[in-house]
Amino acid sequence: MSSWDPPKLTFLITGCSSGFGLALTRLALAHSHTVIATARNPSALPPALVAEVESHASNGSRFLALDVDSPTRAAELVEQLECRDDCVAIDVLVNNAGWSVHGPAESFRDDEVRRQFETVFFGPYRLARAVVPHMRRRRRGMIVNIGSGAGVDGRESMAVYAAAKAALDGLMRVMAKELAPFNIRSLTVQLGGFDTNFTRALTRTAEPFPDDYAGSMVGKVLGSIEGANFQPDGDHRKAARAIYEVIVGEGVGRGKEAERVLPLGRDMGKMMDRVADATKHSMDTFRDVCDNVYLEKK
Repeated sequence: MSSWDPPKLTFLITGCSSGFGLALTRLALAHSHTVIATARNPSALPPALVAEVESHASNGSRFLALDVDSPTRAAELVEQLECRDDCVAIDVLVNNAGWSVHGPAESFRDDEVRRQFETVFFGPYRLARAVVPHMRRRRRGMIVNIGSGAGVDGRESMAVYAAAKAALDGLMRVMAKELAPFNIRSLTVQLGGFDTNFTRALTRTAEPFPDDYAGSMVGKVLGSIEGANFQPDGDHRKAARAIYEVIVGEGVGRGKEAERVLPLGRDMGKMMDRVADATKHSMDTFRDVCDNVYLEKK
């Protein structure tokens, strides 16, 4: 275990009904950690799934309702856990809940953009704001955001989702610096394509696509990732184990406690290389311009 961790951790994980949230929940439970697993409506989940979490109730694990879009529920839930119920000390917050809306960037309605940002940016930010004071007081903790390649270099049709993911990444780059003196770690997991239900839940903007986009890359990219059309390369269970091990400082995460970004997926690796090459190209092209727009000393 890494030096900041107590022997057993308490995880607060959002979006635990499937995919990465469920896989991380099962891994943490299998290693005897406490998991506060959340979902928008736990009563609608398969009883076997709820029973799986509740079979570990002796260490405080449970399923709780959490709609991350609610402007008040995050603070209420953390207050309930930390200060009222069992004085639960949240060691690791995993912001995993999400969905995506797609279409040409010019076509999104304001309400669609706001809903996307509520789930992908404001919800995780509210949870981080709620847990940080308690982590800061204890001088330990970790905030994990399950990000996406869309926020690094999004494809056509992903503009609003990419913007929300990039906003959260930008927030955490600064927040990580501010929280480091208090022994609070952050980790942004940049995911490529994985075998989860995420693409089956994506939606299109309600606005009709302008005729000029007929046959364009917007429609082609969107069509390739909708439902059964999506052919992912990544195994989410392998990726979830890597995330878990980086969180606890074991296995592939041993000695990497200071790392703030975890790219996962062969497609994500290629994307990160392309972005690095593009950044280098920009600096090679404009270095002289960049360095020669300074104020002249009088």
